[in-house]
Amino acid sequence: MTVTVTPTDTSGLRARFDAELAAFLDRQGPDWPDGAPRGVFTALQRFVLAGGKRLRPLFCYWGWRGAGAADGTPIVVAAAALELFHAFALIHDDILDGSDRRRGEPSVHRLFADLHARSSWRGDPEAYGRNTALLCGDLCAAWSDQMFHECGLSTEQVHRGYGVFALMRTEVIAGEYLDLVSGVGDGSVASALTVIRMKAARYTVTRPLQIGAALAGAGPELLAALGEFGDPLGDAFQLRDDVLGVFGDPAVTGKSVLDDLREGKPTVMMALVRSAADRSQTARLRELFGNPSLDADGAAELREIIEVTGARERIEQMIRVRTDAALTALRNAVLTEESRAALVALAGQTIDRRA
Repeated sequence: MTVTVTPTDTSGLRARFDAELAAFLDRQGPDWPDGAPRGVFTALQRFVLAGGKRLRPLFCYWGWRGAGAADGTPIVVAAAALELFHAFALIHDDILDGSDRRRGEPSVHRLFADLHARSSWRGDPEAYGRNTALLCGDLCAAWSDQMFHECGLSTEQVHRGYGVFALMRTEVIAGEYLDLVSGVGDGSVASALTVIRMKAARYTVTRPLQIGAALAGAGPELLAALGEFGDPLGDAFQLRDDVLGVFGDPAVTGKSVLDDLREGKPTVMMALVRSAADRSQTARLRELFGNPSLDADGAAELREIIEVTGARERIEQMIRVRTDAALTALRNAVLTEESRAALVALAGQTIDRRA
């Protein structure tokens, strides 16, 4: 049975993704090994189903539809599998960044570190939290692979999409490593842009679109056109994310606005600040940015420096330029009109957001 979805009905699609994720996780319950504590399984169920924008499944779905394929349960399942991969990436990224909040709740490593401390277990609570979260992330990656292969599409279709899926995984891990390297590198705008392209942009927009289209049998011309749309839009998405990481409302974003500043996260915005700062501002940046003890007053001072150097406005301009480039590429792509309208709407939701 085919379900009709209007181009802007992202809430209906999200509900279908969530239903398939819940059903998949429910099926894992009886197979959970005897004797293994169920805390990991329960925590992952809660984490995966506790919200999120579901952007990657949405882009995958509309890549499929854009290639002319019909709606149906198998593509919804295949697209939802990307959310499990996203869960893996978030859990590991929070460990690497030392972020204690995610979606308004304790991050997975913090959840298990706090459990260890409350239970007065032997050993280091922080190490226990990190190590348990690493295993949780690994399990999400394995489940993502399983769900994708069990989506109900033919073996040939899955094989076509899996080539892009595998490329996406490699790029994300390479991007995470580049992020670590950039933290001790030159801190340039160019290196920061390379990190966001590899670590976030392609796995948020481009690769999910191409996975969906490849599953539908799209040729190299459409895959390339989707890349021309997805790459600049994915860059704009991550640039917006970096702005929200410093200027967002924690009640809306679910994350602290201190984490990126305390970590000294090498974002494009901070690279722009450093290139425009005068001597006194540079001195304050050295004292405050990357200081793990940074307080609210210090963060406010950093935000003022970001504003007065013009870095925030330059980021907004970069977001506008990349969004315009993406939409121009989309107009020139050979897609179904329904999917083009859906992707235009989805691009707006991706960029014009508060979380």
